[in-house]
Amino acid sequence: MFRTALRNVLAHKARLLMTVLAVTLGVAFVSGTLVFTDTLKKSLSGQSAKDYAGVAVSVTSYGQGRNDQGEKEGEPGLGQATLDKVKALPGVESVSGRVTGFAGVGDENGKLIGAGWSNQGSNFTPVKDGKNPRYAFITGAGPAKADEIALDKATAETGKYKVGDKVRVATNGPVKEYSLAGIFTTEDGGVQAGGSLVLFETKVAQELYLKPGYFQEMSVAAKAGTSDEKLLADIKPLVDGKHTTAQTGSALAEKQAKDIEKGLGQMGTMLLVFAGISLFVGIFLIYNTFTMLVAQRTKELALLRAIGANRGQVMRSVLAEALVVGAVSAVVGLLSGIGLAVGMRSVLESFGAKLPAGDLVIAPGTIVAALVIGVLVTTVAAVLPAWRTGKIAPVAAMGSAHLPASAKSLLVRNIIGSIISVIGVGLVLLGVSSGGNSGRMTIGAGAFFMLIGMIVLLPLLARPVIGAVRPLLQKVFGIPGKLASQNAVRNPRRTAVTAASLAIGLTLVTTLSVLGITVGKVVDRMSTEKLKADYKVSMAGGMGYLDRSVTETLAKTPGIKAVSPQTAGYFMVGDDFRSASGVNPAGIGQLLNIETVSGSLDSLGKGEILVAEKTAKKANLAVGSTVNVKYEDGQTETLKVGAVYKDMEGLLSPYVLDDKILGKHSEESAVSEVYVNVDGGASKAGQQKVVDALGKNPAINVATQQDMRNEMGGMINTMLNVMYGLLGMALLISVLGVVNTLAMSVFERTQEIGMLRAIGLDRGRVKNMIRLEAVSISLFGAALGVAIGVFLAWAVGSTLAKSMPNYELILPWDRIGIFLLLAAVVGVLAAMWPARSAARLNMLTAIKTE
Repeated sequence: MFRTALRNVLAHKARLLMTVLAVTLGVAFVSGTLVFTDTLKKSLSGQSAKDYAGVAVSVTSYGQGRNDQGEKEGEPGLGQATLDKVKALPGVESVSGRVTGFAGVGDENGKLIGAGWSNQGSNFTPVKDGKNPRYAFITGAGPAKADEIALDKATAETGKYKVGDKVRVATNGPVKEYSLAGIFTTEDGGVQAGGSLVLFETKVAQELYLKPGYFQEMSVAAKAGTSDEKLLADIKPLVDGKHTTAQTGSALAEKQAKDIEKGLGQMGTMLLVFAGISLFVGIFLIYNTFTMLVAQRTKELALLRAIGANRGQVMRSVLAEALVVGAVSAVVGLLSGIGLAVGMRSVLESFGAKLPAGDLVIAPGTIVAALVIGVLVTTVAAVLPAWRTGKIAPVAAMGSAHLPASAKSLLVRNIIGSIISVIGVGLVLLGVSSGGNSGRMTIGAGAFFMLIGMIVLLPLLARPVIGAVRPLLQKVFGIPGKLASQNAVRNPRRTAVTAASLAIGLTLVTTLSVLGITVGKVVDRMSTEKLKADYKVSMAGGMGYLDRSVTETLAKTPGIKAVSPQTAGYFMVGDDFRSASGVNPAGIGQLLNIETVSGSLDSLGKGEILVAEKTAKKANLAVGSTVNVKYEDGQTETLKVGAVYKDMEGLLSPYVLDDKILGKHSEESAVSEVYVNVDGGASKAGQQKVVDALGKNPAINVATQQDMRNEMGGMINTMLNVMYGLLGMALLISVLGVVNTLAMSVFERTQEIGMLRAIGLDRGRVKNMIRLEAVSISLFGAALGVAIGVFLAWAVGSTLAKSMPNYELILPWDRIGIFLLLAAVVGVLAAMWPARSAARLNMLTAIKTE
């Protein structure tokens, strides 16, 4: 029986090729994801180990903490005295302190070099013989003077800098010019991720990023023969354990490796979800394929039964075919996955990511997963056709009497499908009423049940839905249209299985599209309705805060008529921390459209505060109420509520006050952005005026309103494009499913097609009939998918509405139209081969076919 199964596999190469391709795509995605994440994990972990090579103990300071009263306690970092005490310990070879912060380097055109979020500055501390093991200098040396810096090799090459050149470097303040003392290579993670690293003389770095005499980190090297654990035990009593963490270098490298694994795990999970979707869709294709192969071999299987094969043997022969196909698909999928992993690396590097070098990691678990998934998916999908094969009586099979679906089985199926669908819809509505993250989780569970229920109910839905468009098809396309609609529902089970794969893909695509476009419109509406400023000034890459000098410089620049910072701060009200925004009372009304519910914006200039409407209701505050606050520096003050305004989440905190009041109680700058209006309104000249006023600082971004829209809209579109690409694989499998269904339909209707040809239906109309049948099935699945997708998008959007002001569901009819058009195109393309085969049938041979 196994030899028979193997012969049958080889005898139907074209049919099985589509099954192999469907399983291969899913397995390739799974194995490619596993290989890529394992390889990246090993490379990054190895990089971490190199970065901490020679570090026996590392001590990290969290800076000054705050007690229950909000008062600062402890030192701002690790003082030089602490480093000296550690250095005096027996067994210590050397000690080096480190401070880090943002530092951006501009190229010859003033454009920022690097990724923005990973552009860092640090201090160069010689450890031994004027060198530091973290940095290998290829030319020059580390900075020894206040006006010197060193650059990593990649940044120097991009900026075309060489030792002795003047380099403009920006932190969060004005641009300064330094002399390039050296160029180095490093295993620093930020540089490897596409960023840049600037090394300053230690005192300069401390002034820029912390406080003179203090460090954020301390690295300790041990003398030969001294254990890291012993050194760690000696160091711990010398540091403030409340605000610092001390651990061995090996433990720190291991922790970073785990953090890397956790971060990559999230990306891997997302990719595996889409691989699972593709495999799930592939099940329908495999099911149809084996149903078709069994139908073609009905007499052959009946003959086997007649000469002594029992039901179990016949079933096992079909499952053996599935086993062979699954094994082949798994091997091909694994090899394709390895290639996919290499391709994924190339794609990331094309976007500027500098991934550490390393060999591909093909773990035994990956090989096992590929084989198990490929074989299991194929075998499971073939179980039902195999079981049905065993049920066909030999005599009936020899007469080509296929076992029809009984009315009872369809009735039971419809009842079960209805129950599952009701459960799904109920869970979705429950999630809508619950709201928040828990509500979205409930909606996700409901969506799963809805899709399962839809799959079960599709045979019931196929007849009335496709039947409803039959008059239109007949009127437009004549006899081929009528025959196509009748053929599409001739076998509702098979039509349902084919449409299901398209419905699942379109459900996901529609849900993501509606949500993405709706959220994008909300952001855009916020930009246009709430933001009146011509420009928003912020740090490039959104990292770090602007220096307060930025606001002062712009306020003094001729041609700029309104400036306001948006300072992030906080104070305590009772025992609770409250976030607050510091703004310029004189200009904020011209820059942001703040709608007051009661009171006046002018009250800001009198030292009073604005309170957001939701916060005011919760705290029972109104105009004239007083709030007792305690600032960061421990000082207290009673503030009067001057106005209550409509919430502006994302733009303003619940409490708003004069930036001068907030600033004098905060030691550190926390200006996240500065809003600017220029004379004559927004223009290229106006934007350049702001850029010039800030010294053409490469680390500072001056964004127009359109730039602000594009910033969020671009992120959403990028996300959608990635999702479309991932889901495209599922839709490709759906195309193969339509091809299989039509091929099976043509096979079953060979005699009928011959008769139609004999009574005058020419080849062109035969092709049209097959094409229209494919389009009908494709549009049936697509329409259901779009309908369910819109419903799920509404449900998820309802849980977001409370946290997003002005949320309003938007249906992108243009994209929905494109989805349906693509579904029709899928049908036309899928019908090419079956339609050509049907049209080429010899009439006399077809009529004689039993």
